[in-house]
Amino acid sequence: MLRDVLCSFEGVSTWPCDEINYLWRHGNVRYPSDELPAERATPAVQAYMQKQFAWVAQRYQAQTVVEKTCANSLRVPFVARTVPDARYVFIHRDGIDTTGSAKLRWQAELDIPYLMQKVRFVPLTDLPYYGARYLWSHVYRLFSREKRLAFWGPALDGMPEILERHSLNEVCALQWQRCVEKAEAALAELPQERVIRVRYETFVRNPQAELARVLDFLGIQAAPERIEEAVAGVSSRSIGKGRASLEDADIHRLEALVGETLDRYGYRD
Repeated sequence: MLRDVLCSFEGVSTWPCDEINYLWRHGNVRYPSDELPAERATPAVQAYMQKQFAWVAQRYQAQTVVEKTCANSLRVPFVARTVPDARYVFIHRDGIDTTGSAKLRWQAELDIPYLMQKVRFVPLTDLPYYGARYLWSHVYRLFSREKRLAFWGPALDGMPEILERHSLNEVCALQWQRCVEKAEAALAELPQERVIRVRYETFVRNPQAELARVLDFLGIQAAPERIEEAVAGVSSRSIGKGRASLEDADIHRLEALVGETLDRYGYRD
C-alpha cells in the first residue's frame, strides 16, 4: 500500500512486480535463510544491486527508487552495505493481524500472473534453482496436513526446525516477530535521520498526515491536494481482519509466544 502510494508521485518508481528477493539473493542463492550477514554483501553483490537500482531510475526517469522486499527487514546491515545511501521506512503492524493475513498466503494456490511478474526478475543463472524449489513447494501443498506451501515469506535462520515444531499460525507469528525485532535493532544503529517509523494502523486511519510526514522525510514536495489524491484509496477496513480470522484460543497461544514484541509496539491490551 505505502509503496504504491509513494510511486504515484512523479519521479518516484519501483520494479514492476511485488518484490525482488531473487535479485537481493543473487550471489547468495544457496544461503540457507534470508538473514544474510553484512559480509555477504561482497563488492560483486554491491555492484550488481546498484546496477538494478540504476536500471529502475533510468527506465522510469525516477529520482527516488522505492523497494519493499519484506525479507530485507532481516538483513538491514547487508542492505546498508549494498545501497549505502538508502533511507528506511520501518512500517509495522499488529502481529496477530499479520499472522491471520500471512496464513492465507502460506495456503494460497498457484497464481500464474503474479508468478510471471516475478520471474522477469530472477537472474538467469539462478532460475533452475528457484524453479525446482517453487515446484516442490506447490507439490508439498497438495499433501500437507495444513494445506500449506513448503515455504513462504521471509526465511528465518533455523526455518526447518521452526516449521517442524510449530503450527502454521505460530510460524507466521514468529516470522513477524523476527522481522520486527531484527529490523528495530539494526535500524537503531543507523543515523536516525535516515530512518522513519510508521505504524500501519495510524497510517490507514490518518493517511494524509502520515503520508505528508513520510514525504517530508524523503525530501519529496507535494501540494496538500496531491497528497489527498494519492491516499484516496487507503482504507482502515483491514484493521482487525487477520485477528477476526483466528479463534480465541489461537490468539491466546500466539500472545503467549510473541507477547513481548506485541507489548513493545502496543498491540496487546
